[in-house]
Amino acid sequence: MDRIAWLRERRTAVIEAYDSEAVTYDDLPYPTTSHRLFIDRAVATTPSGGVILDAPCGTGRYFGRIRDAGRRVVGIDQSAGMLEQARRRGIAERLEQIGLQQLDFVAEFDAAITVDAMENVPPEDWPLVLRNLHRAVRPGAYLYLTVEEVNVTEIEEAWIANRERGLPVVRGEIIDGDVAGYHYYPGRDRIGEWLAAEGLEIVDEATDQEDGWGYWHLLARTPR
Repeated sequence: MDRIAWLRERRTAVIEAYDSEAVTYDDLPYPTTSHRLFIDRAVATTPSGGVILDAPCGTGRYFGRIRDAGRRVVGIDQSAGMLEQARRRGIAERLEQIGLQQLDFVAEFDAAITVDAMENVPPEDWPLVLRNLHRAVRPGAYLYLTVEEVNVTEIEEAWIANRERGLPVVRGEIIDGDVAGYHYYPGRDRIGEWLAAEGLEIVDEATDQEDGWGYWHLLARTPR
């Protein structure tokens, strides 16, 4: 199976899963111990009345938090279902149906947040997505990223099983209907290399550890 076609298929599966789950998505929220703390920190780096890019915004779960801090928010998402739920909140200044890989904003925002999304980005697209987020914000602005992590055993078991199935996977990719059809876990060293290559400086980080998985929270600054 051709990897490019396979990744396109996986991305379609992710979009379809989010479309189908959009109405009830917020009923069972993930444990998010540090999400709000880092969102508040990213927002605090921006001027009063500044504009935050929520990419992807999902149902707009954090729109109210941004508005209540005296900032404006623009949301993008590749899922029409998620955007419909976000639109119902009546908070975002603008909403666009577009994926992280297609972002083409240029220095429009005072900060950007990317929450619960990078696990759906394959290795081929990580540098592109970081470049797009970097370009979207003004020089010296901050980016907040969450990185989902699972234990090494799960990654290795998935690697063996998916190779046996003849799938064109790379190590770190997990294919399962319970995770929207595709998740990728590159590891911190590789992520650090991608961030450095894009000129993004990690200024703070934290880890929320759950049962067998967790979040790595990253606050990064773009060059001035």
